[in-house]
Amino acid sequence: MEMLKQVQHDESVQAGYGLVMTFTKKILLLGSGELGREFVISAKRLGAHVIACDAYDEAPAMQVADTSETFSMLDGDKLRAAIEKHQPDLIVPEVEAIRTEILAAVEKEGFNVVPSARATQLTMNRDAIRDVAAKELNLVTSRYHYAESFEEVASAAADIGLPLVIKPVMSSSGKGQSKVESEAELEQAWQYAVDNMRGDRARVIVEQFVDFDYEITLLTVRTREGVLFCPPIGHRQERGDYQESWQPAAMTDVALTTAQNMAEKVVDNLGGYGLFGVEFFVTKEGEVIFSELSPRPHDTGMVTLIGQNLSEFDLHARAIMGLPIPHISLTAPASASAVVLADRDSSAFSFAGIEEALALGEEGAETDIRIFGKPETRPFRRMGVALATGTDTDAARKLAKQAADRVTIEY
Repeated sequence: MEMLKQVQHDESVQAGYGLVMTFTKKILLLGSGELGREFVISAKRLGAHVIACDAYDEAPAMQVADTSETFSMLDGDKLRAAIEKHQPDLIVPEVEAIRTEILAAVEKEGFNVVPSARATQLTMNRDAIRDVAAKELNLVTSRYHYAESFEEVASAAADIGLPLVIKPVMSSSGKGQSKVESEAELEQAWQYAVDNMRGDRARVIVEQFVDFDYEITLLTVRTREGVLFCPPIGHRQERGDYQESWQPAAMTDVALTTAQNMAEKVVDNLGGYGLFGVEFFVTKEGEVIFSELSPRPHDTGMVTLIGQNLSEFDLHARAIMGLPIPHISLTAPASASAVVLADRDSSAFSFAGIEEALALGEEGAETDIRIFGKPETRPFRRMGVALATGTDTDAARKLAKQAADRVTIEY
């Protein structure tokens, strides 16, 4: 029996029968939530060796990775120690709260940060990426100010006018975000943003509320061969957090082309390779407004697990590993996702109703369930997602919601 050839990486491990097992890439994943979990599965299918890191043990991605490390990504010394210990080919951030200055330093030393250290520094902070979009690239954005005290929040509100939105400059999944419709709500919104921010910067963005017709996520893949786009994804939020998404989102050719052009400008500016989740508002008049960007798979993009030939996680893995992406296409007329939420704090729970949720599927209208494997519940925490296909987005959304409602958490 022939020895297995080493593909790219120098490291090898001893396997059975005296063979030497080798890996295509060694990946250090920084953050191990549900998005990281699906990414690990995609990367492992392509032969990668993955070290999953997070601030708590048994995080979702850790359960499917080769090995794991538990530490806070805000601890610069421990972050550097993990990088030096594992000597990864690729450092892949999955969370916002990271000492990005460490990533910048190790990139200069020769490590490959995905998509780049500059991209992580800019996009981990809403203020930095907003300034690049609005001031450097002249993309259309809402009016905004930054604030580091309640007095500055009040001043920004006076200039922008009500209603407005207040968000921490560093957070994820809508945490700390609120809409303000009266002056009396300003201080509470400021405190809510500070209490739910990530990192150690008490800074918020105060921005004009956009009276949009709909909002989309445009998954944009930057590869060595060029920039590719997934069909647009519509989504609905509550409490600033994604609740359901559907694909394709209905929009005019003009609006889609405008969004694609804006997305390509910003990802080319950030550089590197990988999948970016670029969010836009679209007004009733058809104006496309840049909102935010994540340099990694996006929560609303979980719908691609059932509706595309390659999921957003497959696309991210291929792009960062330098593998070809011949085409991106839908595998059903429409697809949708709906989240499964917890309603209390608990570490002792189980899931019921999965069989009933899966039984809803039929030819042309399939359902699937992903349970994330989080070890603890808390109010409004995403614990899983229901997926569905349909003849159109309305049918797919209805079926995904029905499937999500069948799945219950028993305490």
